[in-house]
Amino acid sequence: MVLSVVYLGLLLLSGLCRGQEFSYEGSLGESDREVRYSTFIDNDALRNEINLVFAGPSHWGDEYHTCIGKHQSPINIEEHNVKNVSLQPLRLIGIDNPCQSYVTNTGHTVMLKTNESKAAMLSGGPLENNIYVFEQLHFHWGQNDYEGSEDLINNHSFPMEMHAVFYKEDYKSMDEALKHEDGLAILAYLYEISPQPNPMYEPIVKLLPDIEAMGKGKVLQEPLLLETILVPDIANMQDYFTYNGSLTTPPCLEVATWIDFKDHQELSREQLSAFRDLRNPQGNKLTHNFRPVQPLEDRVVLHNIPQEHSTPSNISEDHHFDGHSGQRSVKVPILFVALGALVAIFLFAM
Repeated sequence: MVLSVVYLGLLLLSGLCRGQEFSYEGSLGESDREVRYSTFIDNDALRNEINLVFAGPSHWGDEYHTCIGKHQSPINIEEHNVKNVSLQPLRLIGIDNPCQSYVTNTGHTVMLKTNESKAAMLSGGPLENNIYVFEQLHFHWGQNDYEGSEDLINNHSFPMEMHAVFYKEDYKSMDEALKHEDGLAILAYLYEISPQPNPMYEPIVKLLPDIEAMGKGKVLQEPLLLETILVPDIANMQDYFTYNGSLTTPPCLEVATWIDFKDHQELSREQLSAFRDLRNPQGNKLTHNFRPVQPLEDRVVLHNIPQEHSTPSNISEDHHFDGHSGQRSVKVPILFVALGALVAIFLFAM
């Protein structure tokens, strides 16, 4: 009788989890799960679904072998161990146009996508003249205000991290880009706690109660300016770390160029807490959704040192890429300078 009740409970649990691809909860290894459930479950499909429930990040590799690659993300960035470089300006275009945005609870995160025929684009920096197209942005957070970010800086964790995901334009789609090692570029933003709420995020935070259940989604009431989220401070846009890595969720494909900004964003405790009220596939509160750091292996993390007098050039004649670069330069004809000097000398002589 007891076994029947347990079996029924597991059936119901599997029904809730049907369609789930991975979990942030659980720490049992494959052999432990086999011992616990094989004695009373002879259904392979059901056992596999139960395994997913108890397979946290440390066991993603059991189901997704690409999650145990050599160039995985996230990582711990040690500032004393980075290589300083000066890359061409990082550029964004199309982020200053108001766009309709749709926010969804995927069961693993809050995801925002825009409904525009012409998406925002990214280029420059480690991407050189290659163009990447905006796909979506999403968030990672922890169960308290002291952890939650995926990448760490000097072993320090932040309460939240946002990823803005772009796919390479040459590959035409996100699905195709995932097949190539240079398929994605991901902008990563780290957050700190602020005494005051961040007004730029209020439209998103206010609708979170409406998408509490997994699969729920809602359109933002007001058109969103991606500029306010992706470039909150243009003066610090060129100060970042960059490295080659992977997706931080299964299947953990190693197809991403990561760009981690050093400048930190701010959210109030109340704003951050609203994310933890969302529900995961099991119907529990989604209190944490970050992957632990992975070994750096043979990779080198670059720290871009902003160039004070660089002038961004257009990427191509087709795109006329003249977006935000975070750099400003002034060209003054030499003749004017010379004339100014002569006038100054004349006035001084008088």
